[in-house]
Amino acid sequence: MLRLPWGWDMGTYGPAELDSQVAAVTLPKPEDLHNKAVVGICRQYLNLRYQLLPYLYSAVAETHATGLPLMRSLWLAYPEDAKASVVEDAYLWGESMLVAPVLEPGATHRTTYLPRGVWWDYWSNVRLDGGSEVTREVTLETMPLYVKAGAIVPVGPVKQFTGETSSEPVVLRVYPGADGVMTLYEDDGVSFDYEKGAFTRILCSWNDSSRALSLTVDPKGRIPRGRVFSVQIAGAEASKRLTLSGGSAAVSL
Repeated sequence: MLRLPWGWDMGTYGPAELDSQVAAVTLPKPEDLHNKAVVGICRQYLNLRYQLLPYLYSAVAETHATGLPLMRSLWLAYPEDAKASVVEDAYLWGESMLVAPVLEPGATHRTTYLPRGVWWDYWSNVRLDGGSEVTREVTLETMPLYVKAGAIVPVGPVKQFTGETSSEPVVLRVYPGADGVMTLYEDDGVSFDYEKGAFTRILCSWNDSSRALSLTVDPKGRIPRGRVFSVQIAGAEASKRLTLSGGSAAVSL
């Protein structure tokens, strides 16, 4: 599936990256580059990428600060889990998401090992118990994504390019089942002004027993004034508005 979108926008293969024999076997056929079904899949995942930019940018900030890779083998987060240490076909994407690519052509099911704890299916919001393998149905359009309990995933609007402005608030999507924290990081995305304090770093903390989300701003950066978030439990239609006009704010869900 990951090969299908390659070059779909122009209908060309671009610069040669493989020798002719390998390319004949591995590259999609030219007619596949104009397949309407493939274009829809590309659009779905491009939109997902832009929606998850707040999560991705914050994860990259963590990588910059700590050296932890963005893509992580499961053993890095679960070193005491013998089963996680031998997983080779799935990976953690940042702190909270587990990606399980479909590697077999025509597969209709994908079995994935989830480490201990509670997990949530990103697409269906079904709660799953970790410490064992789970199997879900898959299609060409579906790449299994799982989110660990306690995660706070910031989700933005669909954009056409990273610098596009939007009046829609970032959604802080909480996945219950455990306490959790995440740091939402933002800067202008183009300059080195963050080195001069031109950034915003917000610690988001979820207390599962009280079902409360609290936000605390790092005073070393900029303090938001009137910053609005939409806060919701994963899978719930209802959400609550949270305005951050200073160093901290909280909301119960």
